Amino acid sequence: MEDKKEQPLRSREWFGGNDKMGFVHRSWLRNQGYPDDHFRGRPVIGICNTWSELTPCNGHLRDFAEFVKKGVLEAGGFPLEFPVMSLGETIMRPTTMLFRNLASMDTEESIRANPLDGIVLLTGCDKTTPSTLMGACSVDLPTIVVPGGPMLSGRYKDGYIGSGSFNWIFKEKQKTGGLTEEELLEVEICAARSNGHCNTMGTASTMATMVEALGLTLPGASAIPAVDARKKVMAQLSGRRIVDMVREDLTLSKILTRQAFENAIVVNAATGGSTNLIIHLLAIAGRIGVDLALDDFDKIGSKIPLLVNLMPAGKYLMEDYFYAGGLPVVLKELGDLLHGNVITVNGKTIRENNAGAECYNRDVIAGIDTPLQTEAGIAVLRGNLCENGAVIKPSAATPALMKHRGRAVVFESMEDYHARIDLPELDIDENCVIVLKSVGPKGYPGMPEVGNVDLPEKLLVRGVKDMVRISDGRMSGTAYGTVVLHVSPESAIGGTLALVQDGDIIELDVENRRLHLDVPPEVLANRKAAWQAPEPHTQRGYVRLYLDHVQQAHLGADLDVLVGKSGAGVKGDLH
Repeated sequence: MEDKKEQPLRSREWFGGNDKMGFVHRSWLRNQGYPDDHFRGRPVIGICNTWSELTPCNGHLRDFAEFVKKGVLEAGGFPLEFPVMSLGETIMRPTTMLFRNLASMDTEESIRANPLDGIVLLTGCDKTTPSTLMGACSVDLPTIVVPGGPMLSGRYKDGYIGSGSFNWIFKEKQKTGGLTEEELLEVEICAARSNGHCNTMGTASTMATMVEALGLTLPGASAIPAVDARKKVMAQLSGRRIVDMVREDLTLSKILTRQAFENAIVVNAATGGSTNLIIHLLAIAGRIGVDLALDDFDKIGSKIPLLVNLMPAGKYLMEDYFYAGGLPVVLKELGDLLHGNVITVNGKTIRENNAGAECYNRDVIAGIDTPLQTEAGIAVLRGNLCENGAVIKPSAATPALMKHRGRAVVFESMEDYHARIDLPELDIDENCVIVLKSVGPKGYPGMPEVGNVDLPEKLLVRGVKDMVRISDGRMSGTAYGTVVLHVSPESAIGGTLALVQDGDIIELDVENRRLHLDVPPEVLANRKAAWQAPEPHTQRGYVRLYLDHVQQAHLGADLDVLVGKSGAGVKGDLH
């Protein structure tokens, strides 16, 4: 059999010459102790590391990089690790979503400006996966993703604690759960007890699932717990594989086809994944040049059965999911609902990779004929309150509230919400609709995960568990509730959401995909004429750049100047 002709290495532009610049590029790197053969035809692999002590979910990635390097060396490559901006979901203010696009720029330019032939993305916490992938797509080199993995299941007394999901019942437990301060401290300690990201099917797990469904990881990589030795093996094997991907010229654009994106939408529905997938997948598609629209998430994913019984939609955690067989089982169960012939990073199709998957616990992963829900996924709503769309996650909502008509209780900002939500005199009951403004891409700025705002204390103590909530923001993938999100256009640019007033009647009809503000058009026109745009949050720096260029939620909230790709070419030299 004739060997495939190897592609010319991009890194030779830096290391291949015998002129002054070849001397400069090689000479300075030699101070790290690299032998001469590293500069003589080995594929140079960039290990893009989002490790940071300020990103708890990624705190173990410094060690993981060493396993990737080992694999690269074994396969005859030259590994070079580099840092990029890390986004710690639980630490950064005002929201990591404000900085997702900045981290993508960091990744893109770090890759393009350096002598790299292939890329390994070390990811974990929510935005570290889409941001680095967005940046890598804009360069379009051979790329493989190594997800950092979920932490071990949280345990409190005789039960499970989800490392993210408990956050959203914290206020309720404080007010009505009968937990002492000592018990709450114990919960705090037990919830996050090992390295890794959130152990529910929150956004971090959703993003790891997404990249495996897209074909960008080795099979089975997404659910392995961070502290399981098999995760280190996967990192090492990924290091080996990226070297071959360079030799095969298996670039991102050859894997990330329209069919691959459709597979990711289907898988997100079947696994009960986060609504945040929408905004990130749209942005990734925009970078690689695939035509993907908000309505695709409803058309392709809303009728898919829910197969995975994980928090927040179910009762188990990621560790249980891995022991049950993980994503390969789901991919096999979905069968013809997926495009089985799409290529993945190991050169095989997604069908070939998962044909032998076995399920070891049907209470965690249901069969396609006996799903947990017959229809899951994301519903995309339309109406005069969201001309460009809004989304809701039916699997996380209260069925009785999926068709609802209620009186609006409006909060103009998060500050307004915090100041008034627990006032005894607030005129609100369980039939009302909480409307939160100014939390969209421009309004906050950055579109934070605040859409699932806590209910008023006076309703919690009465046992009210859920209410319809509407905003132009997002919610954590670890959260749940009848929450309408991503309203577009947002209130800060004068969308209809900006015009809602206390007492207005809002109709939600998920089955018919309708979100309607029951206010006469002439009244809305008068309110629009009187509306004044808010002052910009700042006049300088990245935030000003973000405000000037960020797109609306239905387009993925990327910067308009970043959509598309510049490729791997770079002109000019440093001397």
